[in-house]
Amino acid sequence: MNSTETYRNRIELLQGTLDMIILQALQWGSMHGYGIAHAIRLKSNEVLQVETGSLYPALHRLERQKWVKSEWKMTESRQRAKFYLITKKGKEQLAADHERWRTMVRAIGAVMEQQRS
Repeated sequence: MNSTETYRNRIELLQGTLDMIILQALQWGSMHGYGIAHAIRLKSNEVLQVETGSLYPALHRLERQKWVKSEWKMTESRQRAKFYLITKKGKEQLAADHERWRTMVRAIGAVMEQQRS
């Protein structure tokens, strides 16, 4: 895929969707910001690319809401980084968001599958 196709296929995430995806990524374990962005990119087959300009404000917002907590640790490359972990409150929020997402997917699917009369 060339850069023009990559740009055209890039998906901009709405704030609530980004929060849900970050919380989902943290279900896989504690990660630093780069690790979260990398995991989302890999799990989405390179379709979802979360830029740092969106990721870190979202992480700070999630932390203020007590959906995630953070702690400073050393990475595998011996660099100090802030690692994020989903909280019990975050898991509850993720479950609610996931159900709303399923409802929205079904509703959009129903509209898109309607035949023209």
